[in-house]
Amino acid sequence: MISDDTLRAQLQRTVSQSDFPSLGHKYEGKVRDNYSKDGVRTIIVSDRLSAFDVVLGTIPFKGQVLNQLAAYWFAETHAIGANHIIDVPDPVVTRAVECQPLPVEMVMRSYLTGVTSTSIWRNYEKGQRGFGGITLPDGMRKNERLPQPLLTPTTKASRGGHDENIDRKGLIDRGLLDGKTFDELAAMCFAMFAFGQKRAAERGLILVDTKYELGRAPDGKIVFIDEIHTPDSSRYWYADDYETRLSQGEEPRSLDKEYVRRYYAGIGYTGEGQAPPIPDDVRVEAARRYIAAYEQVTGRTFVPDTDEPNARIRRNLGIK
Repeated sequence: MISDDTLRAQLQRTVSQSDFPSLGHKYEGKVRDNYSKDGVRTIIVSDRLSAFDVVLGTIPFKGQVLNQLAAYWFAETHAIGANHIIDVPDPVVTRAVECQPLPVEMVMRSYLTGVTSTSIWRNYEKGQRGFGGITLPDGMRKNERLPQPLLTPTTKASRGGHDENIDRKGLIDRGLLDGKTFDELAAMCFAMFAFGQKRAAERGLILVDTKYELGRAPDGKIVFIDEIHTPDSSRYWYADDYETRLSQGEEPRSLDKEYVRRYYAGIGYTGEGQAPPIPDDVRVEAARRYIAAYEQVTGRTFVPDTDEPNARIRRNLGIK
């Protein structure tokens, strides 16, 4: 595990912004800075942390973990679903085929959990029982396994906006997707989620839920884009004590940004108004969890790059 001294030193060297005009037209997402030029999208994965649809601050080495974990999953799942990746020239940079993103996030769920307004648990608490085409029974507990995996799509909010739960009919009625495209996306996501859950179980983890983003490549093929099965797009729990903690009414041990969500929910912030800054101790603990997720999922040791990030990116991408 990375030492506390290394983590704390990196608090002052996080990637919060990027500015590389020679890479092309820039679009800044909540976490990723995307540059488009000549059919190639250069994605710089920042250390920004987004929760409740708000950018809360930065976490040391988060971008390195996410970028390298996404590259791992893209390589492992290519036979299940094609993706946009070309190469990974820097710890926080991915070059990918430029695709047209589809206007929906495909959220797969296997457990009744969550703290955000779009989470299945929050809506179940309010009395909703229909999700993803099935009706859940009354009396279910928070964090309980669902009868079957569910697909519960959301709209894709622009930065500063909030995602909105939506179903197949709603997407079609709004003209966001046609039925054939939605059904193709659904089949791809169910297959990818099943593989992710199987691989996570082999590593002593539960892949609780995840969200997928997909796009249409220049040849018309639908491919996975952005990231898959990272601690930002997915919720992971340790499998060994899940049942015990569930029976005792305790929260599962997690390996994802749920730790930070719970911290903010505990101080009464759930996305409305200006977010309080993340305390350094919380940033360091979150970094530990991101690194632990990488190592647990991949079986590899995380090797941090502590060079000044902007100079390193310029060097590795050949930017003058």
